[in-house]
Amino acid sequence: MAETKSISMSVKIGTLKLKNPVMTASGTFGYGGEYADYVDLNKLGAIVVKGLSLKPRAGNPPPRIMETPSGMLNAVGLQNIGVHTFIEEKLPILRKYDTNVIANIYGETYDEYKKVAQKLTSAKGVHALEVNISCPNVRKGGLSFGADPKSAAAVTRKVKEVTGLPVIVKLTPNVTDITAIAAAVEKAGADAISLINTLTGMSVDIFTRRPHLKNVTGGLSGPAIKPVALRMVWQVLQKISIPVIGIGGIMNAEDALEFLILGAKAVQIGTANFINPQATIEIIAGIERYMELNGIKNISKLIGTFRS
Repeated sequence: MAETKSISMSVKIGTLKLKNPVMTASGTFGYGGEYADYVDLNKLGAIVVKGLSLKPRAGNPPPRIMETPSGMLNAVGLQNIGVHTFIEEKLPILRKYDTNVIANIYGETYDEYKKVAQKLTSAKGVHALEVNISCPNVRKGGLSFGADPKSAAAVTRKVKEVTGLPVIVKLTPNVTDITAIAAAVEKAGADAISLINTLTGMSVDIFTRRPHLKNVTGGLSGPAIKPVALRMVWQVLQKISIPVIGIGGIMNAEDALEFLILGAKAVQIGTANFINPQATIEIIAGIERYMELNGIKNISKLIGTFRS
């Protein structure tokens, strides 16, 4: 149960109102409908769908997923059906549910980001855009858009030019100073920031002496990265005034509460969905139980109560 008469779990991310602060993380929940048999989608604060590009993308060749101690490496390569097919086939299914739909978008050029944002803005049933800036900028030799404050700001501005939807910018942790990137996208007009995306890692097969992943490196997620995610969320919260959404290694309500207490307005659940399809619902219930036990009637009285 997401909310009772005595407890308010609702939060706002810019103009986007969520019934509770628990979202799914892009790339871990498909396009939403895949989990409908396991989760009451109506109870979620928001569904963040798999990253969408202008055209369908096959992704990287296998093997592209590898379990690691307390985590998982993935090099799926942003495989997706493309924005057109999503709007025609997947979005009508999501419209049936009483929850917010956040479309995660990416591109290899500024123009691609802009075109994907335009198409989703005109589609009924999309409530916000999450901009993945961890993608390679093909015009800068493959350097991630999110690795440079100027590039990150430029992507944000391009998307803001063509949409009236709330724009959430998802930051990569694979940078020297994440606060500089956060400040740049806030100045460029971002309505919120989500962090962190996966950490770059790799794993070696000692018998073949080759990488476990065909791509060699992949993105590390899961419980192993939670301390890094918490640290980065805390650092960014000191530097910006727009809402922050915490992501990274959240497996249960206690993990989620750490991010909320720090000051994150909401959280996203990722790798946990692969282990327990009901993780999001259990986390919502766990946050509510915590509030009841501690006499907190409104989640706003809990968020940002961290004392250093």
